[in-house]
This record gives sequence, C-alpha cells and structure tokens, in this order.
Amino acid sequence: MQISSKELAGRRIMRVMLFTAVFSAMSVLMFNIVLPELRAEFQIDLAQASWLSSGYLLVYAIGSVIYGKLANRYRLKHLLTFGLIAFAAGSLVGFASTAFWQALAGRLLQAAGAAVVPAAAMLIPIRYFPPERRGGAMSMTAAGLALGTALGPAVAALLLAVLDWRWLFVPPVLVLALVPFFRKYVNDDPAPNPGKIDWPGAALLAGTVALALLGATYWSGRLFAAAALTLCLLVWRLATAPEPFVQPALFRNRSYAGGLAITALISCVASGMALLPPVLLADVYGLDSEWIGFALVPAALASFALSRTGGKLADRRGDSSLYTLASGLLMLCFALLAAFSGAAPVWTIPLFLIFGSVGQTFIQVAVSNSLSKTLSKEQAGVGMGLFTMTNFIVGGMAASVYGLLLEMDVHGWNPLAAGANAGMFANLFLGFLLLHAGLLAYYRMRFRPGRLTEPRLSAEGR
Repeated sequence: MQISSKELAGRRIMRVMLFTAVFSAMSVLMFNIVLPELRAEFQIDLAQASWLSSGYLLVYAIGSVIYGKLANRYRLKHLLTFGLIAFAAGSLVGFASTAFWQALAGRLLQAAGAAVVPAAAMLIPIRYFPPERRGGAMSMTAAGLALGTALGPAVAALLLAVLDWRWLFVPPVLVLALVPFFRKYVNDDPAPNPGKIDWPGAALLAGTVALALLGATYWSGRLFAAAALTLCLLVWRLATAPEPFVQPALFRNRSYAGGLAITALISCVASGMALLPPVLLADVYGLDSEWIGFALVPAALASFALSRTGGKLADRRGDSSLYTLASGLLMLCFALLAAFSGAAPVWTIPLFLIFGSVGQTFIQVAVSNSLSKTLSKEQAGVGMGLFTMTNFIVGGMAASVYGLLLEMDVHGWNPLAAGANAGMFANLFLGFLLLHAGLLAYYRMRFRPGRLTEPRLSAEGR
C-alpha cells in the first residue's frame, strides 16, 4: 500500500494532536475538584464557583463551531497557532489572579483558545486522509482525550498536595512547545471561495446554546423561554441570510442529521458514565474522594491503550463493525452495573467501567468517522464543529438532569437489580442499556455498509 506525502504529513500532525488533546482534556477536568476551596477563598456561592467549569465548557463548545467555520477562510496552521497561544495566555492570566473574576477571565480565555483543538482534530483527518483510513487518524485524538481524562484528576491531586490551586493553570502552558510542530507539518489552503462569515448568525447560535445550557443548569423557565426565542431567530436568520453561518442544506442531509441525533443521545449516556460511577462509589460504597480518583484510572488507561485498535478496526472492517462492538461493550457494562451496583464488591465496579470506557471511546471514533463521510469538504468545518458542540452541550445539560434524578427516591422497577441500596443508579444504568440497544438498531439502518457512496454523499450534502 503506497501512502501519499500528504497522508504522511497527516500522520505526523495527528501524533502532535494526540499530545495537544491530552492537555485539552486535562484542562476541562482539573478545576472540578477545587470548587469548594474557591468558594471559601473568594466568599462566593457554589453556583458562582462552578462557572470556572461551566463557563469553560460553554465557550469551548461554541468556539469549536466558530473555528470550524474560520477554517474555510484561514489556514489551519494559523488558527492552531492563535488558539494555542490564547490557551497558554489564559493559563498565565489565571495563574496571576488575585480575584475570582480574574481566574474566571483566565478560564474563559483558555477555553477560547483550546476550542481550536477539537475543531482541528476533526478537520485534519478529513483533509489529509482518504475515507478508508480516517478511523485510525481520529482514534489518535480519542487516545489523547482518554489519557488526558486519566491524568487530569491525578495531576490535579499531586499539584494540590504541595501547591496552591492557581498552579492548575500551569500545565496548559506546555502546549506552546507544540506550536512549531503544527507550523511545520500543517500545510493546507483555505477554501478557494470561502464567502463571508455570518457573525449575526454565529451570535444567535452562541446565544441559543448559552441560554439552553444555563436553563438546564439553573432549571429556569425564563432562560428556556429565552433560548426558544433565540432559536426561532436563528432559524429565521439561517433561512433568510444570503450566506448563513450554517447552511440549511446541512440539516437536509438525512444521514448527517441522523448521525447528529445519535451523537446527542450518546452524549447523554456519556455524561451519565462520567457522573454516576463516582457518586455511586461515594454514596453507596462510602469511598473517599482520593480513592474514587484511583478507581476511575484503570478504565481511562484501558481506553487510551485500545483507542488505536478501534481506529484500525474501523478502517479494516468498517465503521459499522466498530460501532457494533462498541455498543456491545457499553451494553455489557450497563447490564453489569444495573444488576450488581450495591451488591457486588467495590473492586468490581472499576472492572465493569473498563468495558464502558473502551466502548465509549470506540463509539466516538465510529460516529465521528461515519459523520465525516456524509459531508462535503465545504461543509466539513461547521458540520464537525456542530458534532463537537453537540457532545459538550448535550452532555452538560444531561448532567443537570442526572443530579435531579439522583435526589428522587425511586426503587423497584429494575428487574435486574440485586442491590437494594442503589435503586436510582441501577434504574439509570438499565435505561442506558435500553437506549444503546435502540441506537444500535438505528445506526445499522442509517449507516449500513454500502448504503452511501462518496459521490452521492457530496450531492446529498448540498
């Protein structure tokens, strides 16, 4: 098999992107454990302190779509340079902060820069690799995210053991060392006729997402109503603008729209996988926070070790085969958790989570690879940016719902449950199992092998 010079350059870029994704994932997670300390130091309530995490998530999600759009107009190497410098600059602002607003400003600037990472990680495989070899490329980003997820809490705990919380801003500064590699290897040109950027449309999209996430966070009917209003304005803008921020034809691409719906539901479950096991280990098994962190590491390391295997399977056997395997692993994990949460020994829970974590990594590679094949090159930036935004925003909204559900005293309707003291946890895990069973059937219908060909895909996306 002869590999083109462009693909060789792409492989070098994705190796650098792997390390960039590590720092990006670490930065998302590291501040979650210091919110109580910030609340005490700055005399603020927990809702205000949580903006260090939720504000970062909001800017990060919206920024991924904007960078995807900008990639049609500007060279990706320049966007990466700008984004990573902003990421590091935000880290320095946060490190020097003496007031909460300064720390928050640093986090938001971090997010505005780091958002280039998921945008570029989705675009580089599309621009540098043929469709039949994109899975392996996308799996490298998945490997970086898995490693960052494992290292984030551990690095945060080590820093906090000897240093002040401001030192959590320091690790992302190391991304500056990666900028010369991106400038050396990334050599793509923007679209020949990129058109104008519809900034009013971008603002309406950002406003809709922000209001919806805030509404879910604070369960505010007014915020949900405001989100509905801005959504109506966004739909009107997309339908009437000469060059809308998101082409309406993108949503008439039924394969892409179906894949985005699958992404939203998968993200709901992924949010539950991130939130529920630590709470289960604390509330049902009585584990201290430091031991919970150690309990989650094996699953993250397994995802890192096997992510490349998943990408290679997608390239050799097809995305559908990888999705089926991933779905099977997730359903096995949820069946075990639904049946034995609260009844099995505590050490079995981290073992169950290995199946789920590897399955979640595989399913992200399969879905992102499938979606990339439904888009023309002109639509790839915004299309994959919406994919990334959907993952983060839906996941953030779902986390608020799970928090409310865990406060409800519901027992008895899960026929698998063996543990009487983990009722809602077992119910939710069973719900995840049933949801993934339905998603598997829909995915295999929508993305079955041979259903679409590349020429037809481009035509369908216009």
